[in-house]
Amino acid sequence: MAKKVLVTGSRGFTGRYVSGALQRAGYVVCELGGGPGGEPAAETLDLLDGDSVCRSVAALAPDYVIHLAAVAYVGHGDVEAFYRTNVVGTRNLLAALSAQQRGPDRVVLASSANVYGTATAGLVDETATVSPQNDYAVSKYAMELMSRQFNDRLPIAIARPFNYTGRGQSESFLLPKLVAHFARRAPVVELGNTNVYRDYSDVRRTAQAYVGLLRGAEAGEVYNICSGTEHSIADVLDMLAAIAGYRIQVRVNPDFVRENDVMRLVGSPAKLEGVTGPLEAIPVADTLDWMYRGFAGA
Repeated sequence: MAKKVLVTGSRGFTGRYVSGALQRAGYVVCELGGGPGGEPAAETLDLLDGDSVCRSVAALAPDYVIHLAAVAYVGHGDVEAFYRTNVVGTRNLLAALSAQQRGPDRVVLASSANVYGTATAGLVDETATVSPQNDYAVSKYAMELMSRQFNDRLPIAIARPFNYTGRGQSESFLLPKLVAHFARRAPVVELGNTNVYRDYSDVRRTAQAYVGLLRGAEAGEVYNICSGTEHSIADVLDMLAAIAGYRIQVRVNPDFVRENDVMRLVGSPAKLEGVTGPLEAIPVADTLDWMYRGFAGA
């Protein structure tokens, strides 16, 4: 019988790709509030409703869990929402899972590489010092710390994804915003800090990483989800100019400049791929082209 995976946030950007990858791998994907056979829920269940979460988990009895649901946009205006959803909501889920007579075989919690804060030179591995620089990152690290109290009852592994993108990601994130401007042939784009470097992955590769972690991650361990390569915003603009056939004018908008922005963050995927095996390397230029063609309906 196919194993059942509870994916929280299954209707979100990442969740849709992770759910698709799981289904292709032969798993049954279910969501909070849905039917035990994988039937979709009538509406999204609120993680802050602890009683409803507990009832849903009991009805689903999942074999595995990938917890993706979160407030994920760093510039989100409601600071309290970071802590309510990312910490309290996660605690409600873990409490519900630990209350079951037979708990899941593995729980993968999605944290964030933002917990590393201002990274030092070289590739950041899982032993790097944690130094979150904004409320989103603080809430994610608080979630990690909170989850430790369930380690004696649940086989929890932590995933720290670095930046990733793909078709369907909100234009509130940088790369989809840039792709959309080029696809619309906008003459100008307003940006914040332009001298930042990031480790960008394709969401399809990220989804495969989650499937691999579900199969092989060790309880109590942390895994970076990353590519090990870095690109500046200038690099991305050059790639998009080549794809679209024109160059866009960049204006720095002070309102978009974050005081605590991390200027460089690139990770080491060595530990991850030691568990998952080599993941497909999708060049950033290919991901941007795929996104660009999506705007054109290709």
